Amino acid sequence: MAPQGNSPVTQALPLNRYTFTVRALQSLRLPDYAGSMLRGAFGHALRRVACMTRMKECTGCPLLATCPYSQIFETPPLAHHALQKFSAMPNPYVIEPPEGGARVLAEGDTFSFSMVLMGKALPQLPLIILAWERALAQGLGKTNPVPCQLTSIHAERDGEPVYTPGGRVRPHTQAGPRPQPLGNRVTLEFTTPLRLQQKGNLVGLRELDARTLLINLARRHQLLSDTQLDSPPQTDFAALSTAAQHIHLEADMRWHDWERYSNRQKQAMKLGGLRGRLELTGDLAPFAQLLALGEWLHVGKEAVFGLGRYHLHHPSPQGVECNE
Repeated sequence: MAPQGNSPVTQALPLNRYTFTVRALQSLRLPDYAGSMLRGAFGHALRRVACMTRMKECTGCPLLATCPYSQIFETPPLAHHALQKFSAMPNPYVIEPPEGGARVLAEGDTFSFSMVLMGKALPQLPLIILAWERALAQGLGKTNPVPCQLTSIHAERDGEPVYTPGGRVRPHTQAGPRPQPLGNRVTLEFTTPLRLQQKGNLVGLRELDARTLLINLARRHQLLSDTQLDSPPQTDFAALSTAAQHIHLEADMRWHDWERYSNRQKQAMKLGGLRGRLELTGDLAPFAQLLALGEWLHVGKEAVFGLGRYHLHHPSPQGVECNE
């Protein structure tokens, strides 16, 4: 997926976005940012329905290479990978929590969240739905979990539900991004905190530049492709880096602190990041596919529970911005 002249980046990674509509069976308080809560509930339920050995840890499990739980929720590392030398790879999903901030839902009220599935996670949709139904029935919330009920699931750009309780998953086509020619200017509006890391440190507003943003996004796409595809295309990072150095970034962003509770570490954790809008100007043609993919993949750390989400705004010929 290296940029060559004005050729777009080739998308090989299959993607689809599913919107889950849920009914609260009792009064439910949604936190300011529900991504962590939803991910935790989903992970526990998925392990209960998928794990066959009942081992406490996935490491050392004889079924690690084929278990749906590890492949979806704890993707094992690839040996001797050039880009990732840590203990885990990006997981093939993103949870996009409800918008609107903290609020209290009355009994019977509904809310929606989305889940982007990628690559090998797509055929696991029936198992993922089962895990969500179990998770919602068990209840949401760390203390006094509130039971909820899944009412429907819609796929991106598909008018009819792909699933309603008691039925089967309806056949449907994959969606994926629709890249447009970018010209020489595009705006990215980050609706959830952007947490980029460079040499072990978080990137603040002063350190943020186009190369850092675009290389992080390309790296995430490459890692996901390497784990989810049998023959993934390889990025020419040297060419991409050179092209990115000629892109100018201007940001109107503020640091936003957000707190979540970690079940593994048994403590509250602050996960700050940049929110707001940034504008990229320059020869953006080589990055059109990559930026369109980023609306689905998200970018930066903690993307699995929805951080690093942005919307692209394209200027029209008259200078009025058009949303993707």
